[in-house]
Amino acid sequence: MATGAATGSGIKFAVSHTDDPQAAMAALAEQLGDDPLAGVVTFCAHRYDRDLLARAINRRFEGMAVIGCISSGELTGIGYDHDCVTMIGFPASDFRMTSHCFTDIDRFDPITAREIVRSLAARAERDARQLGEAVNHVALFLVDGLSHREEWLTITIQDALGDIPLIGGSSGDDLAFRQTAIFDEGRFHARAAVVAILSTPRPVHVFKAQHYQPGLHKMVITGAVPHERIVTEINAEPAATEYLRLAGHTGEELGMEFFAAHPPMVRAGGEYHVRSIQSANADGSLTFYCAIDEGLVLTIGEPVDRIAGMEQLFAELEERVGEVDRIIAFDCVLNRIDAEQRQMSREVSALYARHNVIGFNTYGEQYHALHVNQTFSGLAIGK
Repeated sequence: MATGAATGSGIKFAVSHTDDPQAAMAALAEQLGDDPLAGVVTFCAHRYDRDLLARAINRRFEGMAVIGCISSGELTGIGYDHDCVTMIGFPASDFRMTSHCFTDIDRFDPITAREIVRSLAARAERDARQLGEAVNHVALFLVDGLSHREEWLTITIQDALGDIPLIGGSSGDDLAFRQTAIFDEGRFHARAAVVAILSTPRPVHVFKAQHYQPGLHKMVITGAVPHERIVTEINAEPAATEYLRLAGHTGEELGMEFFAAHPPMVRAGGEYHVRSIQSANADGSLTFYCAIDEGLVLTIGEPVDRIAGMEQLFAELEERVGEVDRIIAFDCVLNRIDAEQRQMSREVSALYARHNVIGFNTYGEQYHALHVNQTFSGLAIGK
């Protein structure tokens, strides 16, 4: 992308672990300071009362464009964090932010959505003229992580955006799997998605990385309920039993830790992508985080050296954008669980902190037109 010179202050970041929403927002507002902001993105722990939190946000940030979502863990200045509210503030000297919320994605109309997104992109282009001639645009996308609509929305919105790259994450609810929420226009919405076009003369780059490679064991989905993302049979055997046989050992239990360590992968477009499992069900079936169907061939993934891979990624990002101001990351919650299981979460956290990574733990990630799982994806913004 085109590069440009920064003229203002750095990207603002604030975090509060305070239980009371009003006190949390007061602390966040103080940390963000008084410099004019083009917009704010917030990631909120599942534990907060959403109505009280929305009122607190509106009271402290009246007139400000604020978008965000509920998370399954936060990424702050210490790396992996939890039970907090975070805010990212984009200084008006270097940024513009224009957004739209789709509040009923069960009735998502792709034709209407394309018109809305194209109009949004045109408005972002007009608003960004104040920032100079060489301006970069990127779309931040947040979507209900339990909606089963991510693939459809991501493809549609990226198509309408044209050359503007899309990057984002699926909201979480701390592994409760009951209800997530998107924040826009002063309140939290269930079954919703928000797209925000961020414009800046600064260098920016979207990326996707994963910590697994395909292993030797393959399996074919022979029974499925696609609209519910449920696999009933693998290799003509009960799905959970056959997956455990191929990926693990007799006596092991299927759960989040196991799914995180042995992710199924699918080959598409010449690359392997993770297709993460959400849960093992009482009837022997498996529920996935993403679209599946009969006939799909899956390969059991094996871990690679995460720290070495991340160090290489951060070096490449610096080559792309120069000195990094912030990396806004969408990091799958299963990556976090796997890091904890491998007793490397402190090392990962230190790496994130050293490279100015902020963001949240997701139920899935969006990269260009793809909805993916168990990746570390995001937006690097230079100074």
